[in-house]
Amino acid sequence: MTVADAPLTGGATRWDYASLDPVAHRLYLAHLGDSVVTVFDTQTQKVVADVPNISHVHGVLFVPELGRVYASATGTNEVVAIDPATLKIVARMPAGTYPDGMAYAPEVHKLYVSDEHGDTDTVIDVRTHTRVATIPLGGEVGNTQYDPVSHHIFVNAQGRKQLAEIDPVTDKVVGQMDLPGAEGNHGLSIDSAARLAFIACEDNDKLIVVDLAKRSVLSTFAVAKKPDVLAFDRVLGWLYVAGESGEVSVFHVQGRSVSPMATDVLGADAHVVAVDEATHRAYFPLKSLEGKPALRITEPRQ
Repeated sequence: MTVADAPLTGGATRWDYASLDPVAHRLYLAHLGDSVVTVFDTQTQKVVADVPNISHVHGVLFVPELGRVYASATGTNEVVAIDPATLKIVARMPAGTYPDGMAYAPEVHKLYVSDEHGDTDTVIDVRTHTRVATIPLGGEVGNTQYDPVSHHIFVNAQGRKQLAEIDPVTDKVVGQMDLPGAEGNHGLSIDSAARLAFIACEDNDKLIVVDLAKRSVLSTFAVAKKPDVLAFDRVLGWLYVAGESGEVSVFHVQGRSVSPMATDVLGADAHVVAVDEATHRAYFPLKSLEGKPALRITEPRQ
């Protein structure tokens, strides 16, 4: 249920990814249309600041091990590093031709960036702020995620209808799994404990559940139209699939069992979601609520 609609800053323009720092109670939101990263305090439910000059910002990722926020700027084909203490940009790094989603592999100190239209994953060494590798994936690239069990990076090779597996030590593709029935496999989330990957297919409104242990498709479900961003509350076992249609689908994940709970309209353009596993609140930036941007905050019914 909706518990609050908090006002956001800027214009009624498109939002993209979101990333939560649960310790500092800060939610970082990519306000793509305004080219800023908006910083929202989840306790006071107010905007703290806007970090400007991040052209057409798509991806945003808080990395707790580094105390850094990274954002992908497709307008300048860069990734920028932001210091959460000062909310200033401290570095800019080249990142392909259309940088989008990001994942961090802590053992090798590398950031992996989906170059959506460049058909690659760009690899950045966060210690030197330099690009150290470009991994070809043979077609349009969807979201990228890190798996802490295998210590590998998984990425949607969207143009090939595959889930690709990258070894961060060598920066080589070590596996390519076909995804039967996938059309536009873009969104990606990983339940590392259960060895499951959840893949949202934006072109045919499907959620594909992959068994990472067997490297095979476990099940397929219908979801909200034009599914985009996924968020997984591991404590509650709830998987959120947010759609460009404004619909959101919720699934219950219990061990390796996945079952649909509901699909409903949440709000116009509610295609982005982040979840706080401590409070179980989910956050959905809305492009326009009565003409102004807002953050819709929900929590499970008691």
